Amino acid sequence: MTARIDKKIVGFKVVKKEEEKIEDIKPVEPEKMHENVERPEMLVGSTYKIKTPLSEHALYVTVNDVILNQGTDHEIRQPYEVFINSKNMDHFQWVVALTRVISAVFRKGGDVCFLVQELKAVFDPQGGYFKKGGKFMPSLVAEIGDAIESHMKMTGLIKEDGLDEHQQKLVDQKRAEYEARQNCDNGEDKGSFPAGAQLCNKCHTKAAVLMDGCMTCLNCGESKCS
Repeated sequence: MTARIDKKIVGFKVVKKEEEKIEDIKPVEPEKMHENVERPEMLVGSTYKIKTPLSEHALYVTVNDVILNQGTDHEIRQPYEVFINSKNMDHFQWVVALTRVISAVFRKGGDVCFLVQELKAVFDPQGGYFKKGGKFMPSLVAEIGDAIESHMKMTGLIKEDGLDEHQQKLVDQKRAEYEARQNCDNGEDKGSFPAGAQLCNKCHTKAAVLMDGCMTCLNCGESKCS
């Protein structure tokens, strides 16, 4: 391409490749999770213990994360794989299949949080069970989903939707009022609820008690009167 020079040449310089203008260099896009991301030599993760009344042996769910854009402003932990281990071999076949499918979805990238809701929506036709603290689990698969959700909340992929300070103060006040009226001093764990509590339809925890003519949940604050 020819360029016409209308002014007198008073000097010249050969521009080297490394001296190109900064604006001509395209910014590097943050790395995102996709199926071609190679597994690094080391992954960081967490293990969650699941103890159910369905088996005398506990399940251990391990979720490993890959760190993308490490050391930059775009650093993020993305789930890469999941392992489930137990002494109980009754569920071995479907547990292996489930871990492989979940890990494959993780490595595909994108928004993988939907997987939690899909797992938690699985119901056991023989009925579910209550965890320690009164939270209802419709199936073992749902509790695996609950463990993965806990991990995603810990890493920041899912925002914590717990009670704010004002709501928690109100719930604590309601519980204190109820226990005072019932003269409760049951000596139970701090995370437990009164023995006569019913299942809350919102948070699925046995924490709903009758107060002032209304069923009020001592876990999430749900009340038919509010």
